[in-house]
Amino acid sequence: MIVEEIMTKKLITLKEYQTILEAHTLMHQYKIRHIPITDEKDCLIGLISDRDIRDALPSILLDTEKEKDVHQLPVNKIMQKDIITGHPLDFVEEIGSIFYEHKISCLPIVQDHKLVGIITTSDLLHSLVELTGAHQPGSQIEVKVPNQAGVLYEVTKFFHVRKAKILSVLLYPDKKDERFKVFVIRVQTINPIDIIDDLINAGYEVLWPNLPGMSK
Repeated sequence: MIVEEIMTKKLITLKEYQTILEAHTLMHQYKIRHIPITDEKDCLIGLISDRDIRDALPSILLDTEKEKDVHQLPVNKIMQKDIITGHPLDFVEEIGSIFYEHKISCLPIVQDHKLVGIITTSDLLHSLVELTGAHQPGSQIEVKVPNQAGVLYEVTKFFHVRKAKILSVLLYPDKKDERFKVFVIRVQTINPIDIIDDLINAGYEVLWPNLPGMSK
């Protein structure tokens, strides 16, 4: 999945001369936490967040007139200028790594120097739910398998025999033994007992669900 498929394209933006009050009002109106700042050619030049606004405001113990003064300042006084960006053709998983490594909560998407979209942590979580099929009724099975070629085919044969529709397959390394990895398979059935028994009888270790009475 690429960024273009999940990014928000209907953008709320501001110019650098517009006020902090305007930014605050737009965030409240549209229930957003970030606003890109663009120039007259729609090129990205900055980014302002609700945290930037909170950090700029004086303490509530000070004169409220100072808060009014801050609200009237242009956003270029507090906007972030050193901005990490993405491209519409980037892969979503690569963008997820950027969010994780840089501890950011939004990423402007730029193409040919122009702002074309934005991605937030909410967008990433929504795409994760779709990729894993977690929003669809079904069951999850975790199987520990040898870290070798062809094992996915061997495991999914059991699902095919039982005519069970696979919604998603995720893979992660076994943290205790690098000779193994773990398949997380979401299947469109409420009762996966037969599949689990088939896997166990074939010598695979089913980590989840570990139900009483399953074959050993």
